[in-house]
Amino acid sequence: MTTVPADPRLMGREVKRIVYSERQIADRVAELGRSIAETYPDGDLLALGLLKGSFMFTADLVRHIPRPLQVDFIVAGSYGNGTVSSGNVRLLYDPETNLEGKDVLLVEDIVDSGRTMQKLVELLMTRRPRSIQICALLHKNIAEHLEHPVKFVGFDAPNEFLVGYGLDHAENFRHVPYIASLA
Repeated sequence: MTTVPADPRLMGREVKRIVYSERQIADRVAELGRSIAETYPDGDLLALGLLKGSFMFTADLVRHIPRPLQVDFIVAGSYGNGTVSSGNVRLLYDPETNLEGKDVLLVEDIVDSGRTMQKLVELLMTRRPRSIQICALLHKNIAEHLEHPVKFVGFDAPNEFLVGYGLDHAENFRHVPYIASLA
């Protein structure tokens, strides 16, 4: 195992390993931006970031999509007091942007069970967008029976607890510029 250098942003917490470096993330986000622009060469494109985890990814991604677009955010809750998604999605912040007739790119930090994403897509489809596609920085590939598969994937993620680049543990580590596995 590679020794992880001390990083004061980790607040004294050790990480098992750095899974994706800052450079790897930057390079992949730029590739995703180009791919999205090729997929949507024209029309009204809305990047809809799912907060809180996707805020860094969304900000970096939209700067790499070389075409006009709009950006908004959505906050959805499905966990309640538990640690497993209930599948009952509530919008805690509803985007103000009208979705009708737009190509919506739902930007997510990580897809694991996929339950929240599935319900969220169903909910957003009632607003009559032209299309909805999902872009996830990380995909654990453990979701069963995804009706709305992830079209744009940054990295296939290991089944580990990951932090950094927007991903948190108890609201900590979001500001770390790489993705690490907690020890």
